[in-house]
Amino acid sequence: MRYSGIGGQAVMEGVMMKNGDKYAVAVRKPDGEIIVETKEYRGILADIGIRKLPFIRGVINFVDSLALGMRTLAYSASFYEEEEPKQVASDRAGKESSTFCEFGKDSGGSDLEEQERMASDKSSRKESLIMGITMACSVAAAVVIFMLVPYFISGFFENMISSRAVLALLEGGIRLSVFLIYILLISRLEDIQRVFMYHGAEHKCINCIEQGMELNVENVRKSSRLHKRCGTSFLFLVMFISIIFFLFIHTESGWMRILVRLLLVPVIAGCAYELIRLAGRSDHVLINLLSKPGMALQKLTTKEPDDSMIEVGIASVEAVFDWKAYLKENTES
Repeated sequence: MRYSGIGGQAVMEGVMMKNGDKYAVAVRKPDGEIIVETKEYRGILADIGIRKLPFIRGVINFVDSLALGMRTLAYSASFYEEEEPKQVASDRAGKESSTFCEFGKDSGGSDLEEQERMASDKSSRKESLIMGITMACSVAAAVVIFMLVPYFISGFFENMISSRAVLALLEGGIRLSVFLIYILLISRLEDIQRVFMYHGAEHKCINCIEQGMELNVENVRKSSRLHKRCGTSFLFLVMFISIIFFLFIHTESGWMRILVRLLLVPVIAGCAYELIRLAGRSDHVLINLLSKPGMALQKLTTKEPDDSMIEVGIASVEAVFDWKAYLKENTES
């Protein structure tokens, strides 16, 4: 089958699917109901041509994925926030009702609506600011842990290893090891294990469609939970490509080596994106070979979902993608 164009991610007790500028988050609420929210997300630099340039588009799409991912994670988590004791909630509701009556009587309905609108705008701006700071801190932490920490660890061996090439390979091996240990550690957390199951549901739904099968629980269940366009594969490629870059870039200054690593992060991300993009559109033997290590890692970041999770994944897909038209078009062609 041809490239479907849909992608997504797992969220807390749910799945987000994106198709073009449209995305949907399907979440199974604590009471068992599946709720689906559909919105548009055009991303940064949406109307600027630079967004379509090879390599640069990878950096932009990476930032967009982080921003949208955090937004949808926050949305899904909102259904599972700890509820207040009933009596406290009841008392608070009574006070708010009393305040509302007094405020409305003194100020009028239109003033109240304006106050609510301003409060909503202020809350939205505050939420965007917090999300932006969180995203910046997350990226900074990832760069430090996966780029700089391996460099400093490999530095302890400089007195024993004179070859810069060998040191670069050692640094790359440490980087891959840190990445693998990180995945192994978080995979032991109970909540993360359920997220990984929804991650599997997301992949299985996309694979089901792209293999030309009707989107239903039975067909999704027998589809693969591994996919070449997965974020896990992208991160592995970032680690792998960084080894190649640092292998051929030499400088005697320690501070310059650190600076070079920081400056090359977006370049490496752009290269990794182009490979992932190509992998999603090609079945060439070489592309499939390059995809194998990342797909092997997906065995850690995806788990087999149960049928209830598959139902959530299907609901998310159907909110943004006409899979019936896609199957018909590919069958006719």
